[in-house]
Amino acid sequence: MLTPARRRGEELLDDPAADGHLALRSLRDVALANRFFGGRRAVLLALAPILREWRGAPAPPSGPRSPATPLTILDLGTGLADIPAAAVRLARRQGIDASAIGVERTWLLARTAAGRCGNAVTGDALHLPLADASVDIVTCSQVLHHFDGEQAERLLRECTRVARRAVIVADLRRNWLAVAGLWAGSFLLRFHPVSRHDGMLSVLRGYTDGELRALVHHATGCVPQIRRSLGFRLSATWHPPSSKA
Repeated sequence: MLTPARRRGEELLDDPAADGHLALRSLRDVALANRFFGGRRAVLLALAPILREWRGAPAPPSGPRSPATPLTILDLGTGLADIPAAAVRLARRQGIDASAIGVERTWLLARTAAGRCGNAVTGDALHLPLADASVDIVTCSQVLHHFDGEQAERLLRECTRVARRAVIVADLRRNWLAVAGLWAGSFLLRFHPVSRHDGMLSVLRGYTDGELRALVHHATGCVPQIRRSLGFRLSATWHPPSSKA
């Protein structure tokens, strides 16, 4: 009863012609939502066991990495890079040297993200400008629901292709309570009206546990670990076939 049918509406900022400065304003709201509504926490909860594996595991066969060398994290659709910056801080608290690279679709957004996570590039998430197994961990938060069908599967395959160790895809759990909570919270946090519209539609384009698991498995052949976390968040974590993790 509380899980509506999945919507296919287009978010205002999905339009390639959307104003870049409005996009930046909206991404500030996304960063606030990540902080207060659980988006950042969902990724970090999924990342924590991977960091523990990294500290004790040998290098994978696809590359020269070892626990003594820097851990690389690639974050797709990084926004203001609040999530990869938090991921690097978590790794360093555990004694792991780590660096992050954000990927955004425009130069303006990538330049802004680089100010927080140190490195960012412009690129198409469906055709990443990276070699196979070229980064240790790929994270992708609240990006998957923007794609449907073959494009969604292509995104998941690209994440798997470039990852050496693990992939974490976090998104929203579709629920009417989540819609109501975001609507109310958006006024308290003074979201832009575009952020409110897109945020509510994002929830309605989110997933159930079973939908996310089935999508990842169909696209990549991998069976992900699905986690629920506070704020109606879901994460799917899996290791690429080349990894021994």
